[in-house]
Amino acid sequence: MDATKEDKINYATLCKLTTELANSSEFSFVSKLNSMARQASAERAWFSISLKALIQSNDLVVYEDLKVSNMVKNPKLAKSISDASWSMFTDWLDYFGKIHGKFVVAVNPQYTSQQCSSCGNIVKKTLSVRTHVCSCGCVLDRDENAAINILARANTVGRTEIQALGQADPLSIR
Repeated sequence: MDATKEDKINYATLCKLTTELANSSEFSFVSKLNSMARQASAERAWFSISLKALIQSNDLVVYEDLKVSNMVKNPKLAKSISDASWSMFTDWLDYFGKIHGKFVVAVNPQYTSQQCSSCGNIVKKTLSVRTHVCSCGCVLDRDENAAINILARANTVGRTEIQALGQADPLSIR
């Protein structure tokens, strides 16, 4: 049975009506949802690409096991932390580590930037202080000091996890 001329849909008219409907005040949420969906899709693609590169280029990845749910309670940081999707990033990091057979270790974040990586003393400082200066003479950038402490903690925590799995220890290879 052939469709009559009246039954055929004019594609250009349909597109125009759909656009008008989406731009109307009643359905303006549609364009917002589409924008959010595109942003989420781009974020997942970036996570996938960057995490695969990170995992494939390292035998061991160590990160601080930050309690994001507690951090978002701070109204000044909540939006930035949520926008960065920290929880999703660490979940995917663990997932890709398992897929590629690499070691991913989460360490306790307590005092990583305040503990001296040289002598172990706790040097209290505010977040605005960017240099770690200890009485033992150790002077480092705050982040470098924290990175050394995080790696040292992974050396103990990670070694236990690796031995429990019965696998070779990548931490002993330097």
